Amino acid sequence: MKTILITGASTGLGKATAKLFQSKGWNVIATMRSPEKETELKPLKNITLLPLDVTNNRQIADTIKTTLNQSDIDVVFNNAGYGLIGSIESHTEEQIRAQFDTNFFGSLAVIRAFIPYFRQRNKGLFINTTSLCSLVSNPQSAIYNASKWAMQGLAESLSYDLAQFNIGIKNVAPGGIKSDFMKAMQVTEDKAYEATMAKMTEGFNDGTLMEFTEAEKIAEVVYQAATDEKDQLTYPAGNDAVRLYAKRLAEGPEAYRIGLRNYLNLQSPYPQA
Repeated sequence: MKTILITGASTGLGKATAKLFQSKGWNVIATMRSPEKETELKPLKNITLLPLDVTNNRQIADTIKTTLNQSDIDVVFNNAGYGLIGSIESHTEEQIRAQFDTNFFGSLAVIRAFIPYFRQRNKGLFINTTSLCSLVSNPQSAIYNASKWAMQGLAESLSYDLAQFNIGIKNVAPGGIKSDFMKAMQVTEDKAYEATMAKMTEGFNDGTLMEFTEAEKIAEVVYQAATDEKDQLTYPAGNDAVRLYAKRLAEGPEAYRIGLRNYLNLQSPYPQA
């Protein structure tokens, strides 16, 4: 029986992924900040709940030690994360650093902790939840986008280093998800950017910039990435992610960026454009 460790398993995609892998006969280590509060996963066979705050390096070390004393790990799914929305002027320094601490440095810490174990076994797979916003960009979410682009770049570069040890790394890049993720977003308001925020919100609501897919559907892409044995780094997940990533690739990054700026009714700052 194979085993997957999942971070951020208390809600949304993490919980859906835990349920799916369990139903497929996997052993699941579901980690979250407050496992004592979890009620849906606890009764399920072959699911173990453990505490893990990915911003707490001591807890990462303790939980991984506990896990490896109990079972071998085949796949690590870095899923913990949240979104910080608004202009960078409206964010505090603490909010910006907290966003990177969870979305980037937290996943990096888990990866670093597991690499020696996977090297010793000469096998293993990391899967990271990145985002459509690690493949394209949206306005009013520069810090969130930056944290996810950082994960995309980390995984691509790390894929070379890990290959010599038979260790894989993959990114699942969802668009919108029907989950508590949207509720957990931190939104800071800035009247100077009201028009841009309104247009972005319109694009989220009408499907132009984002559609919302059931978490269970995105979990199926995670399962695909874990089991298809393909040499593939990036898995866009959800109709919006597939569509918009294909559009960016077809148009090229510059044309895509200018097209999105035009959609937002924004003028170029360069007179010759």
